[in-house]
Amino acid sequence: MKYVLFYDSAPDVAARAPAYFAEHCARWKEFADRGELLMIGTFADPQTDGSMAVFTTEESARQFAESDPFVLHGVVSAWRIKPWNEALA
Repeated sequence: MKYVLFYDSAPDVAARAPAYFAEHCARWKEFADRGELLMIGTFADPQTDGSMAVFTTEESARQFAESDPFVLHGVVSAWRIKPWNEALA
């Protein structure tokens, strides 16, 4: 089981994200270095479709979102976690 964190972008994501991007990247690097974050990225149109990240545990996905500078500073308007049954590992 993996856990997918979905982010919905704030209306002005392109203008807001650059100010917090370095902090956001540093945060996800911590989780990746611990082996808890497997993948992260935006969809083709991040304004409309947002972004997602795949974590090894629900707890790590929640901890990431609750402390992510993008969430704390309103770059992300909403987030949710869904369990995912990975078929090809």
